[in-house]
Amino acid sequence: MENVLDKYKTVAIADVKIWFKAGTIKDFPSNRGGCIKYKDKQIAVFNFERRNEWYACQNACPHKMEMVLSRGMTGSADNVPKIACPMHKKTFSLVDGSNLNGEDYSIATYPVKIVEDEVMIGFVD
Repeated sequence: MENVLDKYKTVAIADVKIWFKAGTIKDFPSNRGGCIKYKDKQIAVFNFERRNEWYACQNACPHKMEMVLSRGMTGSADNVPKIACPMHKKTFSLVDGSNLNGEDYSIATYPVKIVEDEVMIGFVD
């Protein structure tokens, strides 16, 4: 059986081949997450308005394999933007996907750019 997380790989901006139109700025709540689907992936998208920054990551929390990160709490740890899983409070960097609790698992992150009012997420496939 394939692990749901096998399809999520962090994408560096230099590796982007496709900029996917995820929606308009108005489609995403301020300082919280929303979720989109790209092919077979659920992607959490965050309008971190307090920082004037946008982030995207896999929606699947690797701790219990639940599709919940878009509903998590955003914040900062040592000035690093983070998302906390709403189920078990595991926290992950929205910059590089690292686990801020010191555990082995991490999340995939994706570059985001705003073109006019469109939210674009970068993918390699």
